[in-house]
Amino acid sequence: MTPVPSPPANPETPPRVLIVDDDVSVTDTFSRMLRLEGYEVWAALSADEGLNLAQTHRPHAVILDLRMPLTSGLQFLRAIRAIPGLTGTPVAIVTGDYYLDDAQSNEIRDLGAQLRYKPLWLEELVTLARELLDTPVRD
Repeated sequence: MTPVPSPPANPETPPRVLIVDDDVSVTDTFSRMLRLEGYEVWAALSADEGLNLAQTHRPHAVILDLRMPLTSGLQFLRAIRAIPGLTGTPVAIVTGDYYLDDAQSNEIRDLGAQLRYKPLWLEELVTLARELLDTPVRD
């Protein structure tokens, strides 16, 4: 396993991560774990709430669920790619759906997001956040 760089050590500007998932236990667990690692974390229980938080807090990375009611993770991804200043924000879509159709998988990749599958263990979550924050912005 290749070591992944840690987030910047400047305590005045911790890396900002947005978690978007309709399962409160996921947002709570992911948020707690990333805060312990020194990240500033915002959590949303819907894509619409996540978009509002993204516009307000300008996250450095986003980790979101694919399957959510009303607005899906893919719709969120399309929307964030259209927001000036957030078009290149690194995004990972996490899903328990192992049978995505090719069109959906291709669109996720074309929009520059990583695709990960649940369960996502806490060590994997931290590694994912570090990888996202080490990704150059695509703007």
